[in-house]
Amino acid sequence: MSAPAATATRSPRLAHLATPLEIGSLPVRSRVLQSPLSGVTDLVFRRLVRRYAPDSMMYTEMVQASSLRHLKEIPTIMDIDPGERPISIQLFDCRPDFLGEAARIAVAQGAQTIDINMGCPVNKITRKGGGSSLLREPDVAVAIVEAVVEAVDVPVTVKTRIGWSDDEITILDFAQRLVDAGAQMLTIHGRTRLQGYTGNADWDWIRRVVEAVDVPVIANGDIDSVDAAVCCLEQTGAAGVMCSRGTLGYPFLVGEIDRYLKAGDRRPPATAIERLRCAREHLIALVEYKGDKGVHQSRKHMAWYCKGFPGANALRDRLSRLSSVAEGCATIDAAIAELEAAAS
Repeated sequence: MSAPAATATRSPRLAHLATPLEIGSLPVRSRVLQSPLSGVTDLVFRRLVRRYAPDSMMYTEMVQASSLRHLKEIPTIMDIDPGERPISIQLFDCRPDFLGEAARIAVAQGAQTIDINMGCPVNKITRKGGGSSLLREPDVAVAIVEAVVEAVDVPVTVKTRIGWSDDEITILDFAQRLVDAGAQMLTIHGRTRLQGYTGNADWDWIRRVVEAVDVPVIANGDIDSVDAAVCCLEQTGAAGVMCSRGTLGYPFLVGEIDRYLKAGDRRPPATAIERLRCAREHLIALVEYKGDKGVHQSRKHMAWYCKGFPGANALRDRLSRLSSVAEGCATIDAAIAELEAAAS
């Protein structure tokens, strides 16, 4: 069943979601997680999300395990702020020994859990035997979990999908085998590999996984508002939710859901002006962290911030071609001034 249009209400059935999430031996004081997103969830983005959701588990961008074997330096996508907690590093590959070795490196970097990506649908990942291709190789998937569990003393988790296609929905058996191999939490994206990111997430399959395994199951897919999160949790009985694309251009989302689940505190969504101020800060921080490369990487982020207000399309066009932090700040400042003038 896909996400319906609804208004979240404080339900007694969700009261337990104000308590910590137990990932193996690790207690996490939030049931709302920020998904690992390639090219997005770097240290700068996580800082913004964590400002509004300090207790939530964050994930680095996914790291190919085999690449760590040949690198002399740890890649920047594994950068973790000193004291950044709770934090996980997500790995992908199809070779159990490489993943075990990479997991040890990740723990040395500060990862409190190791998450294994078995859900990415992108061809360049699946062609190499990683991501969602492992749904068709359950024996390999099991061997990977066993190798990583053997290699590290932190909880090992898996993020995956409900199946390869509508004709190959294998998640119930697959999930149980992962748990038997030692996975201590599963995040289930309610789409198949063939769907990619199209169509609706099928939350009913997530409910079936919740009922089938005895570790926490996190629901992922179409969690783009407080209402959606509440509906999903009520329908699935999941231990929590993971926000993905809903946070693009809106790093407030994880905190909004977390606040509601803990205290029933529903605040108005961030205004266009608040979002643009956040965009400005995001741009500056990216350039401070990554230099000129940060300008180029900021363009997609700036485009994501520009929606839902007068002049958003024109602003998006300008910011998607910006060539310097000064140009970006001046453009955003002008847009904020126009919105403030219109509101006065």
